[in-house]
Amino acid sequence: MVHSSLLERAPANYIDGRWIELAAGDGITSTNPAAPDEIIWQAASNIAHVGEAVAAARRAAPGWAQLSIARRHEYLRRYQQVVKAHLDRIAGLICDESGKTMAESRFEANALIGKVDITLDTDGALGRITDFEVPVSATRRGINRFKPHGVMAVVGPFNFPAHLPNGHFIPALAAGNTIVFKPSDKTPAVGQAIAEVWHEVGLPPGVFNLVQGAADVASTLVGHEGIDGILFTGSWGVGRRILEANLDRPGRIVALEMGGNNAAVVLDDADLRQAVIECVRAGFATTGQRCTCTRRVIVHERIADRFRRAFVKAARSLTIGPGRSEPGAFMGPVISEATVRAVIDFQKRLVQRGGQILLEARKPDLPGHFVSPAIVQVDGAQYRPGDAEHDCEVFGPLVQLSTCRDLDHAIAQANATHYGLAAAIFTRDAEAAESFFWQVRAGCINWNTGTAGASSKLAFGGLGHSGNHRPAGAFSVDYCAYPVAAMVESSSEAPVPAGMAFDDAWLD
Repeated sequence: MVHSSLLERAPANYIDGRWIELAAGDGITSTNPAAPDEIIWQAASNIAHVGEAVAAARRAAPGWAQLSIARRHEYLRRYQQVVKAHLDRIAGLICDESGKTMAESRFEANALIGKVDITLDTDGALGRITDFEVPVSATRRGINRFKPHGVMAVVGPFNFPAHLPNGHFIPALAAGNTIVFKPSDKTPAVGQAIAEVWHEVGLPPGVFNLVQGAADVASTLVGHEGIDGILFTGSWGVGRRILEANLDRPGRIVALEMGGNNAAVVLDDADLRQAVIECVRAGFATTGQRCTCTRRVIVHERIADRFRRAFVKAARSLTIGPGRSEPGAFMGPVISEATVRAVIDFQKRLVQRGGQILLEARKPDLPGHFVSPAIVQVDGAQYRPGDAEHDCEVFGPLVQLSTCRDLDHAIAQANATHYGLAAAIFTRDAEAAESFFWQVRAGCINWNTGTAGASSKLAFGGLGHSGNHRPAGAFSVDYCAYPVAAMVESSSEAPVPAGMAFDDAWLD
């Protein structure tokens, strides 16, 4: 077994409050994308552990659900303190295993702490699942209460290996659910570090469980009869398979946060400096490995030349280097060599369809999975939903640039996708921005700021191939509990309905 010195123990699964060390082997191997010869975590997975973890979570579920809300919140506040104590270690693992810059890694680690405050705010997120009463009659009251679903399977991604699963953990635990967590097989060390934090918190055994593995472990978990919900972040293809596996389980909660083919529109009255900076930032943040990254920029033809010139120059200025480099780079490596090839191959396909390379994706002279930013001028008329040559999410630093005649033409291009996660418009015209808001199909719609970046105090999710109307962010509590209606009668004078006879003597 191999593991980073930033972990407290050898590779293991965490089940029922106990660590179960995994056998040596190369079944799951993560490496540093900036130095692929550096193994971060390596061990063989154990598919039998899925059933053990689900059983442990199911045993723990009744007690955790019936624990007072105040007591559950104490555990979550304790989690905040333990994360603070391990902040540098968690950030270091994120940087080393995902390839993110250290600045982004620290930002992600700090987000774990902030999620607790946002969730437990009774005037915010938690207020969405607060019990309430209504009068029904002079003697009867109606009560709406919320119950947890039970055992929640959380399947995490590699691009935000701590923050995005944490966005499920906190509301799910606060609402009274128990957890079985399967991290991405590309970032198992970060997943184990999060489990080590929960172990230190001292949750009751079985409330939080960790199982490492690849697709076989994930498919076993999401198809297991013992779970009550699936909280997933990842690609459309995997999300589709999860839906297929659960067609006969309509009562199981399935919350899918998937990818995007996000468009940013720049109208001719836009502040060009603002638009260029934000489109470059949103297009190439996290080396293009955010689901909200701008994949398409649609610019009004009257300002296209000025925008294009500045956009290319700004993108060319981006610094590239390892996450721990000093001074910090803007872009680190992508997660794998396969991703490097995918970006360059997509660039070639766009050129074959008439695209013009304005800034070419190249593999720089650096060890590791690095690729430079790319911008390809394309004909927006070719945009069609489901077109595999453009309506796909290539998870890397490539942006397509097209032009539009007017707002309607821009909206038509923006909507030419089966995805619907994020969109942005740059304009000084409030009416244009409002029209864009109502006509563009996306779950996150920004004005004068880029598509990438979201507030955890708001909802976060998409439509179509981007999500199934189960938004996360502050709304994540919605899929962690379900409402139960109760009618409570205070009188014993039940009226005899018409058509029924009743004699009190019958009770003697």
